[in-house]
Amino acid sequence: MTDVKKIKKRVFEIIQIGNKSDAISSFFDYFIVTMIVLNIIEVVFVTFDASIKYQAALRLIEAVTSTVFCVEYLLRLWTADLIYPKLGVVKSRLRFVVSFYGIVDLLTFLPFFFPVVFASGIVVFRMLRVFRVFRLFKINAQYDAFNVVLDVLKEKKEQLFSSICLILIMMLASSLCMYSLEHDAQPEVFENAFSGIWWSVSTLLTVGYGDIYPITSAGKGMAIVIAFLGVGLVAIPTGIISAGFVEHYTRMKSLSEISTGNEIRFIMLTIEPSHPWVNCKIRDISLPPELIVVVIIRNEEQIVIPNGNTVIQTDDRVVLGALEYDCDIDIQLKETLIKKEHFWAGRRIKDLDIGENTVIVSVYREGRAIIPKGNTMIKAGDIVTVCEKRVGH
Repeated sequence: MTDVKKIKKRVFEIIQIGNKSDAISSFFDYFIVTMIVLNIIEVVFVTFDASIKYQAALRLIEAVTSTVFCVEYLLRLWTADLIYPKLGVVKSRLRFVVSFYGIVDLLTFLPFFFPVVFASGIVVFRMLRVFRVFRLFKINAQYDAFNVVLDVLKEKKEQLFSSICLILIMMLASSLCMYSLEHDAQPEVFENAFSGIWWSVSTLLTVGYGDIYPITSAGKGMAIVIAFLGVGLVAIPTGIISAGFVEHYTRMKSLSEISTGNEIRFIMLTIEPSHPWVNCKIRDISLPPELIVVVIIRNEEQIVIPNGNTVIQTDDRVVLGALEYDCDIDIQLKETLIKKEHFWAGRRIKDLDIGENTVIVSVYREGRAIIPKGNTMIKAGDIVTVCEKRVGH
């Protein structure tokens, strides 16, 4: 490995979040948090009249923090090929630039250096730095609580989308009904079909501002019915999200209870460049309840105690703890490249006859890992990781 590659890899390790065993990386995280807090304080304080006396100091804080954010962005851009190693140097950097956090990082300092372009909305763009705080603060030592929210929303996105569509349909229907019942009595309030949208929003969401309300008997009766329906409809997304949290923490609890009163045997995996876990975070790896990532040996000597945000890198040796039910049980992980003629190709996981002692851990497809579910279709070219529990002789 050349000196430039070593330097790039070391810079990548420092600016990545989650490696508590690296003192320099931890210091960098706290340093960036300090810069974010200072910058947000400056953004807020500048709105007070008393800030006129401290304009020079505030401008200095803005200049220093924006410069730090710019340098950090350039470092992340430089090391983007280590995040997306399969895309190449140019494509990986383009991928980072158009990613969500890449755009947020860019907009946190760009308004300062180009005030003419962003003059009208500079405060709005600067407040995007708040998003960066969520990338650094860890509520739980084993799992990022903010990412739990995102994971739940991703898992339940289809159900949430359906419930939101029902709410929108109900809002439009209630607006049309109220227009037909109240237009003659209040033509200036319910002027057209869409003028009742504000009333339907405040009613269905149980806000009830009271600035627009029905005065006819029929309108009042309809409002009562709509208010009752609104309570039920608004509760649907809340129930979906609550159920998602329960499922999420149930899975986490099952992993935390693996070592209670049971013997653990260890399995060591060497992560090759083609391994589907390369550059994946621990929380994104789908493992059965019987397995847990115990430790990562990096660069032959560095011991990394993993958490949910720890990124697995090429040449890492990942030590897995396997729950041993009795001395005759062995657990083995193996990868299978699915070719066109393979009998799994074109079939769903739930339709595969793989036996009770075999679990499909992950499916690696076209450069990304897929968490396997019953309806996941196995395709030619997939790399399937299988966990097999074998009964000894």
